[in-house]
Amino acid sequence: MTYDLFIGDRTFSSWSMRGWLMLEKFGISHRTHLVGLYAGTMAQELAAIAPARLVPALRTPEGTVVGETMAIADTLAERHPDLAMWPRDPAARATARWLSAEMASGFSALRGNCPMQLQHVNTGFAANDATLADLHRIEELWAHAATLRDTKGPWLFGEYSLADAFYAPVCARIVGYDLPVSTTARRYCDTTIADPAFKAWRAEGLKVTYDPFPYMSGTGTAPWPKAD
Repeated sequence: MTYDLFIGDRTFSSWSMRGWLMLEKFGISHRTHLVGLYAGTMAQELAAIAPARLVPALRTPEGTVVGETMAIADTLAERHPDLAMWPRDPAARATARWLSAEMASGFSALRGNCPMQLQHVNTGFAANDATLADLHRIEELWAHAATLRDTKGPWLFGEYSLADAFYAPVCARIVGYDLPVSTTARRYCDTTIADPAFKAWRAEGLKVTYDPFPYMSGTGTAPWPKAD
């Protein structure tokens, strides 16, 4: 059983990263199809899986097309119950869904002011009040998740879950704009960017060059942190 996942540019497409991590981290067989998110060819390249019009979009082995990352997450979890893609503990599972849904629908200031880019760190970036409020809320949610961990581990609920896939691009934004967060939050971000799957996604993205490079913010740039 092999799924088809349609994605945008890896360096910038935060939603595509989420969809890919859902498959990659849980060892679900899949093929990726890169569409022209920035080349202007996305509509024609997604025509074969209409009515999907955004990335990521998933096609099941039976041919069913699923859009929107929350729908993709629940579809995969339902089809692969043995993988425990959501936490096993009922309270942790319900909370993980809540945190993921809030991520999917919220944090517009962080998303708008700090578009994901995985090439370098934008130094000297000044986060506005709305972005700082989003960061405060994210830390509040992460701290709440920690109280419900049903296993030991560095992830939001102990073991890796779909919630971690949803928040991976948030971690990339925190790192990529050197945003002010607590030591605990930064440790979680460092765990995320050091994860082999995240590193593999980023490495593939870096094979593509952009001139000019979009999303240059702040006063300068620094190298992306070396993730051990």
